[in-house]
Amino acid sequence: MRLASTLSLVVLLGSLAACASGGDQTATTESPAATDTAASPASDLSGDILVDGSSTVFPIGEAMAEEFMAANPNVRVTVGTSGTGGGFEKFCNGETVVSNASRQIKDEEIALCQEKGVEFIELPVAYDALTVVVNPQNDWATCLTTDELKTVWEPGAQGTVTNWNQVRADFPDAPLDLFGPGTDSGTFDYFTDEINGEEGASRGDFTASEDDNVLVQGVEGDVNALGYFGYAYYAENQDRLKAVEIDSGSGCVAPSPETVVDGTYTPLSRPLFIYVSKQAADERPEVKAFIDFMLDPANKGFVEETGYVPMADDIYTQVKERFEKGETGKTES
Repeated sequence: MRLASTLSLVVLLGSLAACASGGDQTATTESPAATDTAASPASDLSGDILVDGSSTVFPIGEAMAEEFMAANPNVRVTVGTSGTGGGFEKFCNGETVVSNASRQIKDEEIALCQEKGVEFIELPVAYDALTVVVNPQNDWATCLTTDELKTVWEPGAQGTVTNWNQVRADFPDAPLDLFGPGTDSGTFDYFTDEINGEEGASRGDFTASEDDNVLVQGVEGDVNALGYFGYAYYAENQDRLKAVEIDSGSGCVAPSPETVVDGTYTPLSRPLFIYVSKQAADERPEVKAFIDFMLDPANKGFVEETGYVPMADDIYTQVKERFEKGETGKTES
């Protein structure tokens, strides 16, 4: 299973089974007013922390930012959603200090960071069940095999596979309307690699956006639609969408926190990451404090609230140790 393999690269995580536990949009989370019910007293920290990248990881960053700013009202955390690729471009150019990513950093992105003198610390923060969705009125596509997904999404399907009955003969003779992440999205990279066998290999005739909410609205409004994105966006919109079960050879399995943890939802389970500027972490106490907050096992409930799957407490502790040691670079097999 690729998720287990990827997590083993991070050594700190081991395998999943061992854990057993469109555009460049920017959303600024304003610091909430201090109240008597704040989780901890206000600190002396101050400054602006700029975060950008994956729209998949955005809900985690947003939730953590809100809680962190409640305890640190003089710190302003701004979280953007320009996609994993767009986020890395900003990060390596020194425009941000934290980059959210729904995949590991690519070699060309590492080269850009090296060229710009940006050292990074790679930190896994949660698990995701990448979710294939259809309109609630779709009563035929309850489960799709990975081969059928490839039939739909491979490059050769462009302009050719345009009806549902071309995916399976007993599906209706109805247009197949597709919605998916744009090419700057780590979700696009991960899905195409796992389903089509090559990262970035995909048909191009679909409605694409780095904003997952646009994809949600597209599928909700079209009975013949099929799309995919991170589990949190499905979990938040379960009354507007229907998740498709996936059969990778061992039967149909629905995406859920439980099927991610037990390893049965394959091959679309994956880790989610943040990348932190080592210089910012070393020199700016507010940045270090924010990352410590994100990695604190006591705060993993905020991951659950967004719809993603938190890691085990001891794994967060080990990842936090990686951060404390300032271990830079991408983990390799």
